[in-house]
Amino acid sequence: MSSSSSRTVSSASEVTTGLALMFLSVMVSPLIDVFSKLAVVTIPSAEVTAARFAIQALCMLPIVLWRRSFTDFSWSQSLFHAIRGAIITVSMISFVTTLKYMAVADAIAIFFVEPIIVTIFGGIFLKETIGWRRYTACGVGFFGAMLIIQPSFEEVGYVALLPVLSALCIATFVLMTRVLSHREDPWAMQFQMGIWGLLFCAILLFFGEGTGSDLLDPVMPQGNVWFYLAGVGATAATAGIFGVYAYRAAPASTLAPLQYFEIVSATIFAWLVFGDFPNAVKWLGIMIIMASGFYILWRERRFASRPVSDTSEATLAP
Repeated sequence: MSSSSSRTVSSASEVTTGLALMFLSVMVSPLIDVFSKLAVVTIPSAEVTAARFAIQALCMLPIVLWRRSFTDFSWSQSLFHAIRGAIITVSMISFVTTLKYMAVADAIAIFFVEPIIVTIFGGIFLKETIGWRRYTACGVGFFGAMLIIQPSFEEVGYVALLPVLSALCIATFVLMTRVLSHREDPWAMQFQMGIWGLLFCAILLFFGEGTGSDLLDPVMPQGNVWFYLAGVGATAATAGIFGVYAYRAAPASTLAPLQYFEIVSATIFAWLVFGDFPNAVKWLGIMIIMASGFYILWRERRFASRPVSDTSEATLAP
């Protein structure tokens, strides 16, 4: 298996393939949330999240076995993986809980402050150079999120802040993954994430049994709920596989802007399934978040493309 680091450039056909796969990924991803919203009506958020992790791990297992990725497991990093599993569990439960009370498109739009949080965290914890222009873009993006949160807060209360908590967790998860991804196989990492996430969900459900909590008290799924849970896991695994192969075919900086199309596809699915459609103020917030995200990506691509010898401006790049 050739290392991706040995490939300095991608051919035009590979980039086209990568773009197509990423487009499929962002079109499939909102279905995870649609199925979750349908399931969380009758079963707790932790159970929906556990089903997602279980099915994802089962989907990854044949690939991990075929690629012999078990040999790439860093058992010495088990604590690191456990922390990642705990963080992703909190993120998923928070977001699934949000879907019980909020429209899918609104929740996803608020969640898309995550790339902005990653930019800020990268500057703070990884000492990446972030100038005033990108920090300003982050501030503008948060303003856009507030435009969506404010009317949602009036409707559902503090639940409207859960997508922000989810985004904060994912941003932390992404930074930890950046550190570990240089040493481990991505498929093995995905599999371990699913196993640890499932373990933490099982613990929460065990202690939540009998409490009456709509987050933690497990119930036996009935009727169509089995289909919804299967849909959550299957679409999550499918979107993840599309994403992995997209990033193998094309540079991340080329694919990143396509992620914002998830807001568009989420709006379409939410309208078709639930009849939800953002109002004018929420659309303004969505557009602001997307514009700030595109600007941050543009700045990163611009300075990432500079020659290594061009250190004077790259060091100060905002």
